Amino acid sequence: MTDALLPCVEIETGSTPTHAVIWLHGLGADGHDFEPIVDEFDVGALPPTRFVFPHAPARPVTINGGYVMRAWYDILSHDFSRRREDPQGVIESARQIEALVARERARGVPDARIVLAGFSQGGAIALHTALRHPQRLAGVLALSTYVPLADTLAAEAADANREVPIFMGHGRDDDVIPCAFAEQSYRLLLAAGYPIDWEVYFTEHGIVMEEVRDVERWLCRVLAD
Repeated sequence: MTDALLPCVEIETGSTPTHAVIWLHGLGADGHDFEPIVDEFDVGALPPTRFVFPHAPARPVTINGGYVMRAWYDILSHDFSRRREDPQGVIESARQIEALVARERARGVPDARIVLAGFSQGGAIALHTALRHPQRLAGVLALSTYVPLADTLAAEAADANREVPIFMGHGRDDDVIPCAFAEQSYRLLLAAGYPIDWEVYFTEHGIVMEEVRDVERWLCRVLAD
């Protein structure tokens, strides 16, 4: 993997952003995938915010027959009873997201005003990165996803983010990442003492407007300072 910053789509809701949301797309998509969601938010209710939508690197994906596509890590199996994610890919992607956090810091946005967000694979990387990040973040937004490398979290979790607000939303009828599997991650985080909001929606592997409104309210809360 290169040490160069990932290419990103950026939207600023004000001329001098004081806050940032780094939002990661799902498997096979790109940074443009969630670009339209900013238009669904009441940006006047948010502080001046830079939304950063990085493009994942292209890599072969085992469950798709080795086809090369944008992915944050390889998915090794359809079997949810075993580890599906490639650990090295997760770690490499987390390092690349850390580099984007560092860039926001260099642009004048402190860690405590940065949200890591993501959908599906992107949400998994957002969770993995944020919970191990050494400085307190504003929050973690994890949609239609789960905690990857869950068996290493207890040993690797950063004290600075033991109380970081987390929002997890999931489709009740998700046939890509079953809701029951995601709920295991929610219960893991809840048992570990993280302040977490968990919401289930009447949808499949996607986002509905009710969820967008819930996300908007949550962002307004965690970005309020």
